[in-house]
Amino acid sequence: MARVLVVEDEIAICNLICGELSAEGHTVYQANDGLQALTLVEQHQPQLIILDWMLPGLDGLSVCRRVRQNYLMPILMLTARNEEIDRILGLEVGADDYISKPFSMRELMARVRAMLRRVDLDQRLAQTLQQARSEPSVAHASPALTPSPEQPSIIRGPLEIDPNARIARLHGESIMLTPKEYELLILLASHPGRAFSREFLLQQLWGYDYDGFDRTVDTHVTRLRKKLGGVGEKIVTVWSVGYRFME
Repeated sequence: MARVLVVEDEIAICNLICGELSAEGHTVYQANDGLQALTLVEQHQPQLIILDWMLPGLDGLSVCRRVRQNYLMPILMLTARNEEIDRILGLEVGADDYISKPFSMRELMARVRAMLRRVDLDQRLAQTLQQARSEPSVAHASPALTPSPEQPSIIRGPLEIDPNARIARLHGESIMLTPKEYELLILLASHPGRAFSREFLLQQLWGYDYDGFDRTVDTHVTRLRKKLGGVGEKIVTVWSVGYRFME
């Protein structure tokens, strides 16, 4: 069960979403404007934020941008704006996913569950790493307690990906990537030449397969190519399939 913040100024929609989340056992916080949302984020540090784009005063994009300055919890944006440029803009400022209004509650909850599964996996990994750090040194530890060896860096020309630190560098300079952008990059770069379908990428990175939502992959690839500069050209489109990273 998780702490979830719902930010929506349409009271009926907000109450409906909160009711569904509460019924699944989550602790739910509710905000009807941007400033209240920022206050609740600081107070409760939710594990997931469901954030409406159109809010009175401070809009959803501004809230998302401010949250991303200090926090990495996933953000699912609700939007009535269906133009591709609007969706890309939402992802650019740090949203992890979006869903267009009107939406079905079933679809929304499926995405919530998928995002929370990712949160749970990240928390378990963090606990495992913390445990490993607190164990006796390797010289005195039993083989069962010996930490796993560090993974080697992935180097593709001027691009270097450090899986242990979860950092990507281009010409020695760190690249600012969202968690999803990083996961997409390391998956593609770890298997150069292999073509990945959009459906496979959705399942692996988002945890669900939603018919018609492959534009999420496309927008993330677009952002990633832009951030990688010339190296971004190595992520090529495979017609009618998806994407591959070329050597």
